[in-house]
Amino acid sequence: MRAKNRNRAASEAAGGSEPSPPVEQRLDVWLDVACLFKTRSEAQKACRGGKVEVNREPGKPHRQIRPGDELRITRTNGKQIVTVSALAEHHVPKADARALYRDVTPPPTPEELALRRMEHLARPIRSVRRPDKRERRALRRFKGF
Repeated sequence: MRAKNRNRAASEAAGGSEPSPPVEQRLDVWLDVACLFKTRSEAQKACRGGKVEVNREPGKPHRQIRPGDELRITRTNGKQIVTVSALAEHHVPKADARALYRDVTPPPTPEELALRRMEHLARPIRSVRRPDKRERRALRRFKGF
C-alpha cells in the first residue's frame, strides 16, 4: 500500500472523509495553482527575480503563505496586488482558481491610460516577414553601409 493511500485510510478511519485544507503553502506552488503564472518554474523565476513581494517583503519561492497575506506582483503593465483568500494543494479549474485570491489592484489613472496609449502609438510597426532583396538594399542605404 502506498503512503498516500495509507494516509487517506488513516484519515477515513479517524472519521474525516476529506482531508483538511492546508494551513500554509509554498509561494511558488500557490502562484501556479492560483493561475497567476503559467508554470511553477515561471513563478520561481519571478520570485527569485524580485518580482513578487509578500506583505511588503521579498517573496522567495520557498516562503510559506497563509490566507490573508498580501502579494504584490510586478507585471509589464504595472503592479498587481492580490490578497490570498484560500489555499489549494492541487490544480483546480481556472474559474475555481480565481476564488483563491482577491484582486485589489487599483484601476489605472487617466494619466496612465493616456501614457499607455501614446507608447502603443509610438511603437514601430514590425513586418511579419523577412525583408526581400530590394528592402535589404534600402535598409543598407538608410543605415549608411
